[in-house]
Amino acid sequence: MSDDRLIVALDVPNVVQGLALADRIGDAVSFYKIGLGMLTGGGLALANELKQDHGKRIFLDMKLFDISATVEAAVRGLAQFNLDFLTVHGDPHVVRAAKEGAAGSQTRILAVTVLTSLDREDLDDCLIRDGAIPDLVVERAGRAFDAGADGVIASPHEAAMIRALPEAAGRLIVTPGVRPAGAAPNDQKRVATPRQAISDGADHIVVGRPIWQHEDPRAAAEMVISELP
Repeated sequence: MSDDRLIVALDVPNVVQGLALADRIGDAVSFYKIGLGMLTGGGLALANELKQDHGKRIFLDMKLFDISATVEAAVRGLAQFNLDFLTVHGDPHVVRAAKEGAAGSQTRILAVTVLTSLDREDLDDCLIRDGAIPDLVVERAGRAFDAGADGVIASPHEAAMIRALPEAAGRLIVTPGVRPAGAAPNDQKRVATPRQAISDGADHIVVGRPIWQHEDPRAAAEMVISELP
């Protein structure tokens, strides 16, 4: 039985491989993430086919960032497909524009706080102001909520602190950087197990390579679900 708290990242090159993977996983998974890596490989077509023909929920992970008018126009175009989640960067002007673009659709806007592949040294390289990453993530989450975000993307390490924010009531927390017990972290730097992420306040966890690189992706997905509290 599937559990839509698990979102499987279809981080494969094209729609053919994405459909093949979804077919192998079958009804064990009800929610998929499609990101930029598949955009030129038919990602939007895959999103629509999985949504319309297979009844799956879809998280379109575009991490949009631009001037307000451009973000609003881009989101309006994407929202016509009524996909479930769409990501934008968590800057307040971006979130407000995305909410305008999504008006009248079922698409929920999720704001990216700080990417889970980054640590403080990376932020220094990007000229991001001083401060511990958890503090910056929580502050960005609060500002995104104030700007109207339906939810935020943050690492499991910050889920509990975000959930404690008054502004987080009724909002979603989605955590990438989740790895089953014993799995390699790969390029993620702020990781946790599925059980820990959900226990700390996440509504959904995103798992990619530990499932789609597994010799039996359905069994791998079922194993992750079995770890959820």
